[in-house]
Amino acid sequence: MKTSIFQKHVYFAAGFIVFMLCWESVSFAENPPQKYGAKGALSDSSITLDEALTYAIQDEFLAQARYDWVIEKFGPVRPFTQIKAAEQRHIQALLPLFKQYNIIVPVNDATRFINIPKTAEEALETGVSAEIDNIAMYDKFLKIPDLPPNVQNVFSRLGHASRNHLAAFQAALR
Repeated sequence: MKTSIFQKHVYFAAGFIVFMLCWESVSFAENPPQKYGAKGALSDSSITLDEALTYAIQDEFLAQARYDWVIEKFGPVRPFTQIKAAEQRHIQALLPLFKQYNIIVPVNDATRFINIPKTAEEALETGVSAEIDNIAMYDKFLKIPDLPPNVQNVFSRLGHASRNHLAAFQAALR
């Protein structure tokens, strides 16, 4: 049976639409460098003040980017909208410490490292996991010898806030 030009165009268009729908669900996120954010901090055996601040802000950048994408994909759902705003406050709390201790703020390239969850429930589970790592990171930082009191205060407050975020994600999963 001979296929007309019109049919060929219809088949091509249908194939292209299927391709684009599949393409949208493909995640192109890169793996973060080994020394990035909470995962990097938790695997680092000797952390300086410079590194602690860098890991902390990277992890806050990562959380904010992750929650931005979740909101874009699933809409303004709780608790992501509230926690996204809190992540911005966390970044704002860290920035003056970079200036005070003359440390270069790393480039915010976190969007390269996030995987977009397929469901809202998966997004909540990812939030739980990320907050657990974030809490462990701040707890580890608080054990750094000779940590300046103002840095200790910020790390303590951010760790406490992450505990609240964790509780919000866990409650939303119930």
